[in-house]
Amino acid sequence: MDSAAKASPTRSETAVILIAALVAIYAVSQFLRNSIGVIANDLARELSLSATQTGLLSSAFFFTFAAVQIPIGILIDRYGPKQVMLATAVIAVAGIVLFAMAPSASVLIGARALMGLGCSTFFMAPLVIYARRFPPERFAGLTSIQMGGANLGTLAATAPLAASAAAIGWRDSFLVVAAITVVLALAIIVAVPRDADNAKGRESWSEAFRGVAAAVRVPSFRAVFFMHLTTYSCFVSIVGLWGGPWLTDVHGADLATRGRILLLGAGAQIGGMLLWGATDRFWGSYKKPVLAGGVAAVLMMACMVLVPLDMALVPVWFVLFGVSVSYTPILTSHGKSLFPPYLTGRGITLMNIGTMGGAFLSQSVTGVLIDLMGRSSTGGYSPEGYRLVFGSLCGWLLLSLLFYIRAIDPHPSRYASKA
Repeated sequence: MDSAAKASPTRSETAVILIAALVAIYAVSQFLRNSIGVIANDLARELSLSATQTGLLSSAFFFTFAAVQIPIGILIDRYGPKQVMLATAVIAVAGIVLFAMAPSASVLIGARALMGLGCSTFFMAPLVIYARRFPPERFAGLTSIQMGGANLGTLAATAPLAASAAAIGWRDSFLVVAAITVVLALAIIVAVPRDADNAKGRESWSEAFRGVAAAVRVPSFRAVFFMHLTTYSCFVSIVGLWGGPWLTDVHGADLATRGRILLLGAGAQIGGMLLWGATDRFWGSYKKPVLAGGVAAVLMMACMVLVPLDMALVPVWFVLFGVSVSYTPILTSHGKSLFPPYLTGRGITLMNIGTMGGAFLSQSVTGVLIDLMGRSSTGGYSPEGYRLVFGSLCGWLLLSLLFYIRAIDPHPSRYASKA
């Protein structure tokens, strides 16, 4: 009997396996959403893509991801997070395979849209599983693990993807990612227990959408939503899309150099999330650290418009930019704090729509802006086009900061000090 007990996994071991599987599949989503930046020049050359098509190609992922968030939340309540996540994983694998085999720009864009739809549950469904499987006091820590650990996928979309694309080509690289996603889906079948996948089915569709309308009306919703709309979109438009082409067209960087420098930006964002994540307790505020990080990010992007950077300083810029724009955990906490408990789920979903919808808008529009400025004499995109992109993203974030200043700041420390 003793030997049998030793052979059975403990509850903590089971929890580690569960968390690892959920973090890993969300890392696939992070990889896919950031994967165009490194290979953008290769895609454009092989399939004759314009900048507008490249922007639409990258942003299609974010459009479908954002568009289905509210229905996905209702489906998770009705049918359980495990079942819904596995169903969308099939769509994700289909999108990845189609992307790897795409013969044209239109098929590439359609494949990216399928990827976004397929990955649309890889963050929200794990959060529901954590809420049902673990004590409430562990939820914040598990959310941080989910977000921070999954950013390994962002890192994989930089230098590792560049190395893989150089070794086996970008098409075969994505087929490998499809195979990994299948393995992770099988792991989730085993790792997620039945008690974490019970469907709730508490509300009708009409009741659920009435709750969404109520969430939109909470005080300061628009100000915080606008910050969600612009913050991540600046990072993903630069590090996840145009940073790679800019390095090549303006500084003559090759594939490996692009990968290494973008890796610095992505790694700085991960480190910055840990750095910023504790500062709300130091400041006793959500707004102060968000405003500090937002202003720093605006200054970094303004620098790219006004000051020609030497190649030696470019890696430093990507590190500083990655750190400055990584205050998203505090912004997420601020958004959550606005909603009463019965609207928390829908409130978080709406903020997530802002995050992903903003990425779609910024990537689509910046592609058009680059095309407006035409090509340089070397055949690459014009340096003026890139400056226009950095300037528009800078103004986009600055405008949201002006709205955000007026948001209420319901940080717990404020109520603790009054008590």
